[in-house]
Amino acid sequence: MPPALGLSFAASPVIGRVAAGLLVSAFLACGGRVKAAPLRVGEAVLEPVPFSALPGFAHDDLAAALAAFRATCAAPAGPVLAEAAPGAPSQDLARPCAASVDVPPEGARTFFEQNFSAYHVLRPSRDTLSERSNGFLTGYFEPELAGSPVPNPDFTVPALGRPDDLVSLEPGETRPGLDPSFRAARRDGDAFLPYPDRAAIEDGALGARARPLLWLRDAVDLLVLQVQGSGRVRLPDGRSVRLAYDGRNGRPYTSVARLIVTGGHLPLEGLTLARWTGWLRAHPDIARDLIRRNASYVFFRIDESIPEGTGPRGGAGVPLTAGRSLAVDATLWRYGLPFWLEGTLPDPEGGSAPLHRLVVAQDTGSAILGPARGDLYLGTGARAGATAGLLRDPARFVVLLPKQGTAGAAP
Repeated sequence: MPPALGLSFAASPVIGRVAAGLLVSAFLACGGRVKAAPLRVGEAVLEPVPFSALPGFAHDDLAAALAAFRATCAAPAGPVLAEAAPGAPSQDLARPCAASVDVPPEGARTFFEQNFSAYHVLRPSRDTLSERSNGFLTGYFEPELAGSPVPNPDFTVPALGRPDDLVSLEPGETRPGLDPSFRAARRDGDAFLPYPDRAAIEDGALGARARPLLWLRDAVDLLVLQVQGSGRVRLPDGRSVRLAYDGRNGRPYTSVARLIVTGGHLPLEGLTLARWTGWLRAHPDIARDLIRRNASYVFFRIDESIPEGTGPRGGAGVPLTAGRSLAVDATLWRYGLPFWLEGTLPDPEGGSAPLHRLVVAQDTGSAILGPARGDLYLGTGARAGATAGLLRDPARFVVLLPKQGTAGAAP
């Protein structure tokens, strides 16, 4: 018995010799190595996969992924994940970030292969093989809406700025007496209380703390803006203003589109953003009730720091890149991690194309929960919105985890 195994069979010499023989055979069959326990993140098991087994990896625009990765490296550090769970891998990106600084575009593939190891994100507890081997991918975008700096008959619904009593909680952070599922609180002296839900906010619960930044056409435009997290608002004088995410009330998110489907109002098949928002506008009384059932409420700020033509800032604090920025569950994955996606990308004009692409975790969302769940940022405007509305498909998630103890920069 190799001393490294540290096993003893003193209780029964016969059984001990048989068991020891079996273990030695297994040990030798593995080439003299003990197979390490699998890495785990949340419900997922991470299965190593060679880069050569990733279809299209060698032909993807990896320079674009490298640029997104470097941008995240340059951002201030985000919340620190708890990595103490048994089998949890290190997600420390310090070494690959340092190695990426001088990598030329043509060295992107070598950089990723030298500094990362690829792992298929598997969910063994799921019922079907497809669910075990695939996650779920949706899309989001930055809408372009009409608005006004002052209320008038055409613009009646305010987009509110962040209230001064809102306390946002980082992933895993809690407050005494507060439901752990809430991601924000209301400061009341030394105490923390649940923040009002959407219905209460609409009914005036914030009082003087409700600060309108701009006024939108209706509650449907506000809902779209809040679901996407940011947007550009075109004012009557022709100026364009970006409303950027600035926190939410921390209440659980409920998909209004899903409520429309489960309520029997529209079928899931062919459900696009334009169709379900059009249905809401055509049925204002039902729409008000459905929208208020989504307790989550997002606040904004006017962001003049990013020029037009550049994506909004994601949770990582850097501008998002269309087709390369991924929103992930920030309680499980660190911003900056690259992910290889294998799925399909719909075409608003019909059909679809294979999606084989390296993306970077740069954002999060209240509906993005679990290790194999992602939301792909697709850009600004109507076409991006049409594509995002159609993208809700199974996809294979492969995470690139940093190699430990190496600083191999690509030449």
